[in-house]
Amino acid sequence: MRLAPQVAAAAAPSALDVREIRHLPVREPVSGNRYSLLRVATRSGIVGWGECGYEPGADLKALQAEWLGKPANAWATIAPSTPFRAALDIALLDIMGKATKAPVYRVLGGPTRGKVRAYGSPQSQEFPVAVVDVPAPVSRNQGKAYQNRILELVNAVPGDGDFVLVGNGLLTPGDAASVARTVETKHPLWFDEPCSHANLEALRKVSGETVVPLGFGDGISDHGVFQALLREGLVDIVRPDIAIFGIGGARRIAALAEPYYVAVAPRHGGGRVGTAAAIQLAASIPNFFIQHVPVPVAEADRAMRREMVSQALEKNNAGFLELTTAPGLGITVNEAAVEKYHAA
Repeated sequence: MRLAPQVAAAAAPSALDVREIRHLPVREPVSGNRYSLLRVATRSGIVGWGECGYEPGADLKALQAEWLGKPANAWATIAPSTPFRAALDIALLDIMGKATKAPVYRVLGGPTRGKVRAYGSPQSQEFPVAVVDVPAPVSRNQGKAYQNRILELVNAVPGDGDFVLVGNGLLTPGDAASVARTVETKHPLWFDEPCSHANLEALRKVSGETVVPLGFGDGISDHGVFQALLREGLVDIVRPDIAIFGIGGARRIAALAEPYYVAVAPRHGGGRVGTAAAIQLAASIPNFFIQHVPVPVAEADRAMRREMVSQALEKNNAGFLELTTAPGLGITVNEAAVEKYHAA
């Protein structure tokens, strides 16, 4: 049979086969914010970096058993149950970009834009878009005083600047609907997590009583939840967490949202590897809106980010981040700094 040599050739080791996977959790010294970095190396010596949420209990040995020897270009086959799935997805795409000498967004068919609109956190207000947190309610069914307090906070936004109102899922659907009506004339970019997304019928009370765009994504780890919100017309801004879905998973959610004319504003609460991945994601999807950049308040935490990834990824350029042009994620990770801030 002439097929035998072909089978043997197909099974031969490849330069893109994964040779090593290391898990390196890190911790910001002041805020205490933790996230997990993944260092993935191929047989040819290409190293890719990925980031996900802090997962101290995730099974690294199971990940290694599944992926050591697999080619990096199989990144699209990562199963939802895979430990460190977001970090692995980002690291493998970083490898693919480096192997092809192109930014990840070009590997994925981009760029779809020349720069990335960004906003910061309530504490740092690093970018022109303000972030307004709703006060934590003391009980259900907040009255006029609560609505007046919301207006005070919104009116404190400088000039005619854009702002995002953040509910953190703290309100009941009834209170969320009242707050949305209160701020309608102030035109927020969107009302983020106004209430829990668990009860779709209850969400209809909010979406049906206001024209304020609603955004959801906090804690969602299943594509199906986004699909349900989209199908029922209950979400205007989908917010997949890049630390949960990675680049590939967030792109699939963006594809689900596009036929509904729904924009994408990815969540991000980690470090600069995550920011680099977010930039690649933004430049590879057509319905991207704006990217959260979690720049810390404390200078020691900011210094940590600069030490680990020195590129000026998070620099505010008139409210935008610049696209990277170097291969892969477009960054160089300082491994000594990663070891310095390593935290079990």
